[in-house]
Amino acid sequence: MLKKLLSPNLIDRKVNVSLFILRAGVALVMIPHGYQKLIHFSEKAPEFMNFMGLGGEISLAMLIFAELSCAFLVLIGLFTRFACIPLVIAMSVALCKAHNCEIFGDGQTAFIYLISFIAVFIAGPGKYSMDTFLSAKKLNP
Repeated sequence: MLKKLLSPNLIDRKVNVSLFILRAGVALVMIPHGYQKLIHFSEKAPEFMNFMGLGGEISLAMLIFAELSCAFLVLIGLFTRFACIPLVIAMSVALCKAHNCEIFGDGQTAFIYLISFIAVFIAGPGKYSMDTFLSAKKLNP
C-alpha cells in the first residue's frame, strides 16, 4: 500500500481524486469571499475599484459573479473551464491592481487562487464532476 502511495506513476484514480480535491477545495474557499461582497454590496460599491472605466458597481458585480457563481460552477464541476476564466481574470486583477503583484506579500492569497484556477483550467474538472457525468449521459442515452 505504501509503495503504491509513494509511486511516481500517475494512476488515473489518484489524478482524478487530486483534481477533485483541488477543484472543490479552492472553489469552496472562494465562495464566501463572493458572498460577503454580495451582502455588503451597497457599502462596498461606491469605493470599489473602477476596473477598465466600468465604474465601481459594475466592477464589483463582475467580481461577485466570478467569486460566487463561477466558483460554485467550479465546485460542482459544471462548465468548469469556462467558469475558471472569470476567476483567473479576477484573481489576476486582484493580484496586480489591488496588491501590486506582491506574491510574497499582501497578494499571496490572490496568487494562490490564481495558480489554482489556472491549474484547474488546464487539467479540466476530472472524472468526479458534473461535466463528466453529463458527457457520459450524452454518450450513453
